[in-house]
Amino acid sequence: MEDYKKRFAVALAETGALFFDQNLVLKDGRPTPYFVNMAMFKTGRLSLELGSFFADMMISRGLAGNVDVILGPSYKGSVIALSTAIALWRHSRLDLAFEYDRKEAKAHGEGSVSKALFVNRAFFDGCRIVIVDDVATSMGTKLELIDKIASEAQHTGMSLHVVGAAIGLDREQTAAVYDTQGRPIPGQKGDNAIEDFAAKTGIPVFTVAGIREIVRYIYKEKIPVRIRGHMAAMDRETKRAFDEYMAVYGAS
Repeated sequence: MEDYKKRFAVALAETGALFFDQNLVLKDGRPTPYFVNMAMFKTGRLSLELGSFFADMMISRGLAGNVDVILGPSYKGSVIALSTAIALWRHSRLDLAFEYDRKEAKAHGEGSVSKALFVNRAFFDGCRIVIVDDVATSMGTKLELIDKIASEAQHTGMSLHVVGAAIGLDREQTAAVYDTQGRPIPGQKGDNAIEDFAAKTGIPVFTVAGIREIVRYIYKEKIPVRIRGHMAAMDRETKRAFDEYMAVYGAS
């Protein structure tokens, strides 16, 4: 396990960004024994530390040298894009631009003319873009962002190339399956969202770490993590609940 993954695991546990509890529900309506909230990296030090995990992964995977712009979807992704750009400069002297999208096109100032969908206007003709985001579950946010990039390219006449999507934590689970009433069907596995994303877009997906290796490391090393509101080393019951959940909903 790479050093940056170990540091990521410890930081997720220490900040409470990763926690375990009962009766948790995902956005897609399915139950989950754990949740990840990257908003817990909410100080200057922690923000830079979060960026360093992405930066180290990008360097390790040979991605950093093939990118011009780091793009994060608003709102959490915008913080990751900024902190990753700072970390790459601080530790590797790679000075990359960062960018993030608007929830709706700006209609005043320069936006009254350009109708810009992106804030920093960092894109240029032929630029190579990597999308960064906190967690991969459905990949829906990333697909929406790609549509915005395509609209921007069409509007400006620029050639914009998305060379990868970099995700902080991969939940390593399949998509939800719904009944005719739109309710998630318990115990049913859908498609692998990341594989579908890569197949549909042709864009490779890179992750800082997967949830299985994160949990395995903090369990083995007895790293305190928030469990039912209290910091403690992961007990067998919590680990068993996680393993059973992954057996039902986990991607192979």
